[in-house]
Amino acid sequence: MTNQRTVPLTVFPVPAHGAEDVVVDAAGWVYTGTADGSVFRVSSDGQQIDRVGRTGGRPLGLELLADGRLLVCDARAGLLALHPGTGHVEKLLDLVRGRRMRFLNNAAVAEDGTIFFSDSSTVHGLDRWQADLVEDTASGRLMRRTPEGAVEVLLEGLRFANGVALAADESFVAVAETGGRSVVRRWLSGPRAGQADHLVSDLPGYPDNIARGSDGLIWVTIASPVDRVLELVRRTPRPVRRLVARLPEALQPTPRRTVRVLALDDTGRVVHDLGADASAFHMVTGLREHHGRVWLGSLHEPALAVLDL
Repeated sequence: MTNQRTVPLTVFPVPAHGAEDVVVDAAGWVYTGTADGSVFRVSSDGQQIDRVGRTGGRPLGLELLADGRLLVCDARAGLLALHPGTGHVEKLLDLVRGRRMRFLNNAAVAEDGTIFFSDSSTVHGLDRWQADLVEDTASGRLMRRTPEGAVEVLLEGLRFANGVALAADESFVAVAETGGRSVVRRWLSGPRAGQADHLVSDLPGYPDNIARGSDGLIWVTIASPVDRVLELVRRTPRPVRRLVARLPEALQPTPRRTVRVLALDDTGRVVHDLGADASAFHMVTGLREHHGRVWLGSLHEPALAVLDL
């Protein structure tokens, strides 16, 4: 990896806990979803906060749809479309191959309206995300939904499938593999169409959401540095991993406080490696670069934060 650059961090509180992901619209409003099922809209200076809807579940990844609605990846309710003007919520999808998704996480939307999305695990749900990482179930999936509603599984066996982003020319879709400390690339067109490889591997920590910024780069969160205990446990036989996953939370490997994000070009070259003081905000799980500012969300914070480039 490259040398990390430390930049200032500004924190903006929001009215509920766990502002996990962020997306920014053309007017500069920042949207986030929280643990109580709310979706909030925050002004670019953090001074105005409006609740624009409730999903009835747990919103994670957010994306903008061409018709002005928000695409919401709700870990419990499924793939939703929320109208921020009325609060109306439409369910787009909750079943794949006849079974309810256990852990819908993040998405990216193509120009033609195709939605690429991740299901982190077919074994554990959101409330057991740590157990899935400890057990290393490798049951995550990357899927796509066409504008007509057809659903296809593109990749299976991912080690905790997480953030999703498209190439600038939409020649590939990338998915963060949190347990693998990598970003996997699945080619959609060209001579390698249908094949998979790594956009980047051996990351300095565990990636969560990824997103293409207004600068054309793919931004990657590093939710926690590498945990030596977790890495050691994950090399043991599966029965041992399952036993560790059942231990009280205080005895399990836990994320270390950090604020770190990377930006990659479409070849996987690291363009930015940014860090910030983690005393007031930590565990970055969502991010979005918008005209020189990088907005951050966190599964564990009642706040958003922003890095100024």
